[in-house]
Amino acid sequence: MYIGVDIGGTKCAVTIADKDAVIKGKIRFDTIPENPSANIDNIQEAINKLKKGAITAIGVSCGGPLNSKKGIIMSPPNLPGWDYIHIVDIMQKEFNAPAFLQNDANACALAEWKFGAGRGCQNMVFLTFGSGMGAGLILDGRLYSGASDMAGELGHVRMADEGPVGYGKAGSFEGFCSGGGIAQIAYNTVLEKIQRGERVGFCNDLPSARALSAKDVAIAAENGDETAIEIYNKCGQYLGKGLAILVDILNPERIVIGGIFTRSRNLLWSSASEVLKKESLRFAYECCEVVPAALGEEIGDVAAISVGINGYEEK
Repeated sequence: MYIGVDIGGTKCAVTIADKDAVIKGKIRFDTIPENPSANIDNIQEAINKLKKGAITAIGVSCGGPLNSKKGIIMSPPNLPGWDYIHIVDIMQKEFNAPAFLQNDANACALAEWKFGAGRGCQNMVFLTFGSGMGAGLILDGRLYSGASDMAGELGHVRMADEGPVGYGKAGSFEGFCSGGGIAQIAYNTVLEKIQRGERVGFCNDLPSARALSAKDVAIAAENGDETAIEIYNKCGQYLGKGLAILVDILNPERIVIGGIFTRSRNLLWSSASEVLKKESLRFAYECCEVVPAALGEEIGDVAAISVGINGYEEK
């Protein structure tokens, strides 16, 4: 059996599954702020409760930065206090089983490649498209993480000289294509319309505009609000530009997109596909399909398990 450990800024989850990533049990608990030692104790306690016999391998999924080759978590911004934690060594010593570490985008890419929408591909890209925008790359049938585990940080790519801020950069891909980015686009769009004396059906004052979320705008768009549809069209256009960059540089068979895309594909795909077709090279475009992620709410659990399965198979 395989153990998956998903370490998040607010929640941790420990999962046990078979070689096909069929989950047999799970324990979730709140992450204790700025106390990695206490969290690791809780993780180990959960593993001991779940395991029945020998553990084949342990997979750990965590936000970066990290060093997957040495198994070290290196001060992720969502995990204050987790400074150079040798999590792989800790797990291997405690449970006498091989352990492996990947950042959450890479872990999700492995999950969708092995058990989700990317099955059968040799060259696949997974995009998170949630609170942020990151990517995991499967190239020539292997996870590609780069020289310092920074491959796939697509959200940092600048898409325009000015625009919503994401990944600390105005006009970045994450700025245009993430939950926070859509909220920024919505605020600026509503602000402009109010200042011109125009009425916005789903939001008519600036305090309400500041509180808008991507979900709020999606609901309004689904109900036919023209301003909300305009906001999602703009996001979709930049999504198309980002996809074209991936198609031209990496020539993948499939791009799998999670998060907001899985829920709001109908609001994004018309404008995104138009730009993608226009901006990308014909022969690269024609061999690539763009699909929503298939694993849904289970992806975090399957991702951590997949890190263990993939690491053990490559060992």
